[in-house]
Amino acid sequence: MHHPRGIFAPIIALTVMLLVAATWAVHPAAAQRANCNEPRSQAEMTVCAGKDLEKADRELNRVYKLVRAAMVKNDAGAEPPLQKKGFKKALIQAQRAWITYRDRHCEIIGLEWYGGSGQSAAVSICLAAMTRARTAQLKNFLTR
Repeated sequence: MHHPRGIFAPIIALTVMLLVAATWAVHPAAAQRANCNEPRSQAEMTVCAGKDLEKADRELNRVYKLVRAAMVKNDAGAEPPLQKKGFKKALIQAQRAWITYRDRHCEIIGLEWYGGSGQSAAVSICLAAMTRARTAQLKNFLTR
């Protein structure tokens, strides 16, 4: 996902890699042949949740780039007396705040599953759901 340089992409990539790697380490065969249409084990559910998160993250990245370009265009086109600069800056600040909120919220979800085999999947599912919701919010900026 494209965010202000260095803020989120490394965090999400590392989180997903750690979740999936932990599953592969415990159940390497399940990770290789995970059936995400009908997962039948916790290992498959965890792998599939990670894949779903990666898909949601790619879509958010795509939409964020479009919205950021629109905000840059808004800033460039601002003229007195109706000058409203600061769109790009506000977007970046909002995205940083959203990332922090999303990650802390899903951390709580993970703690509810603490020690259970579903903890990794629960966190990935939460992150993916919130990422899709944020993508929908950002898409609204493209229709204005």
